[in-house]
Amino acid sequence: MRWTYAKAGVDITKEHSVVKAISDMITRQTGLHGFAGLFELPFDPFHLIAISTDGVGSKVLIAEQLGKWDTIGIDCVAMNVNDLYCLGATPLAFVDYLAIDRPDERVAVAVARGLEAGAELADIYIVSGETAILPELVNGLDLSGTCVGYVHKDRVITGEKIEVGDLVMGLRSAGVHSNGLTLARKVVESAGFAYTDPFPPNPEKSIGAELLTPTRIYTEVLELMAHCEVHGAAHITGSGFLKLARITELGYDIYNPFEPQEIFAFLQEQGDITAEEMYKTFNMGMGFAVVIPEHAKREALRMTGGQIVGEVVAKKRGIKVGDVRIV
Repeated sequence: MRWTYAKAGVDITKEHSVVKAISDMITRQTGLHGFAGLFELPFDPFHLIAISTDGVGSKVLIAEQLGKWDTIGIDCVAMNVNDLYCLGATPLAFVDYLAIDRPDERVAVAVARGLEAGAELADIYIVSGETAILPELVNGLDLSGTCVGYVHKDRVITGEKIEVGDLVMGLRSAGVHSNGLTLARKVVESAGFAYTDPFPPNPEKSIGAELLTPTRIYTEVLELMAHCEVHGAAHITGSGFLKLARITELGYDIYNPFEPQEIFAFLQEQGDITAEEMYKTFNMGMGFAVVIPEHAKREALRMTGGQIVGEVVAKKRGIKVGDVRIV
């Protein structure tokens, strides 16, 4: 079977229509948003509050299969703070929401250990949280969170300054991160693997352990944005490289992409997934992208250890990764 994200149960096109329907209904909006929301403080004319919310998704099902809960908290923090970075915002505080079908102190402590580790990596505080026991609503566990930060009004990154000829600098991912796991799980399970089976390219790790590799937290982009001119930033999560279209209507020629980690080749082979579908679902080795002018290239690479993966092109050229056209 040739797997796609839609066949696995996640249709990105339909998801976008749901998001639009909700957005059209809600009128109390600030109009300032991107990967996260922004709003003005009535008592501070110089700064904006930034806020994001996200969860770990079906990665928790793999944690459940392995009985390993101590890393998904890192994913939860990462999914939120990385979205704030896209606006140039500095994260400050985090609250978590843990929904479980039955109380289990051992699991809760392991989840908390991951949240603490993520907070330390992101240099933020976990100020509160909520635990809900919902046996009739939740089957297992669900973990999500919300992060609040701030950004000076003059330093908000909106993407409006992006122009043809700007460079795209990519930052390496740690692996699948916390997106596309519904497709990854369908591929693994339909191919007859167990999550405890050795990962063929690296038999010292199990397939499940490879998929549980925590999402990277890109703290280095804050220093980059403080010292270099940045025109746009994208957290490459669900819908993969299509996330680049979220910051500008112009096109992209990703002529020098990262070599994807072995987990992506494994999933593509086992699921008979097309290259186009892979880049429209997974991060494929690039977890974060920053759009910079040519003159910032040398300093940006020095500060982040990133890689110039492509450039911004005319809108009509769409998004292309190597020889693969995404849109």
